[in-house]
Amino acid sequence: MLRAMDDERLSIGRFARLAGLSVGALRHYHEQGLLEPASVDPDTGYRSYRRDQLNDARLVARLRALDIGLPAVRAILHAHPTQRRQLLAAHRSRLQALLARTTRQIHWLNQAIDHEEPIMTTRAEATTVDAGTRRALAVDLFNHVWTLLELADRTPLLDDEMLHAAHASRYHWGEVGEPVNLARGEWQCSRVYAVLGRTEPAMWHARRCLALCEEHGIGDFDIAFAWEAVARAARIAGDHAEADAALARSRELAAAIAEDDDRELLLGDLATI
Repeated sequence: MLRAMDDERLSIGRFARLAGLSVGALRHYHEQGLLEPASVDPDTGYRSYRRDQLNDARLVARLRALDIGLPAVRAILHAHPTQRRQLLAAHRSRLQALLARTTRQIHWLNQAIDHEEPIMTTRAEATTVDAGTRRALAVDLFNHVWTLLELADRTPLLDDEMLHAAHASRYHWGEVGEPVNLARGEWQCSRVYAVLGRTEPAMWHARRCLALCEEHGIGDFDIAFAWEAVARAARIAGDHAEADAALARSRELAAAIAEDDDRELLLGDLATI
């Protein structure tokens, strides 16, 4: 009986009603290869669906209601549970950034409406963001980059998002952060470029991280990870001599790292170069 229920064919109209989608949306998703019907009549083009396709269709409807684009919906639909959570977390980060921006816009509109502030402002006034907001954005973007770095099957669009988020995080740290925040921002930019196989910017940001650590006396795991970034960028560039020298220096500095967890994290990263 259960098998008979799963194999039951539903008309596109009934399937649409049960899934919470429109018939037009189902046709569009078929054309996009997102949600294939169980069968299509070769003469009439009539589409029918199996009842067991409803879960996928309802998931698509929910994701689209969350303003998730079709490429991301496709990735989420076919992802295993862990990766699905990571993709949803990435979208949550985007919504949080949008919420912060919308909140600032509403605040400005309230000031303009309730206090009759001028609509036209100087460039400096228009671009002012308070330190707390900048710090929150820097942290959220930094964490969002880590989420994207851990995805096994990033799309080119997610690669772009990861790269721009890393630079945006570094920019906000540059406005409100301490030198150690700047160094870590440079390190993350280097790692992103290394993952993307972009050797020149990977090395450039690695050296900026190292320079900041040396200039401001930043030690412990930060200076060790700076050398790790240099080693990784050099290895990708094919400069094995520089990579080996940087690896040796990073391993040497690992002995001075105070926390065991930080040391193990570094040594684990070095083992992947």
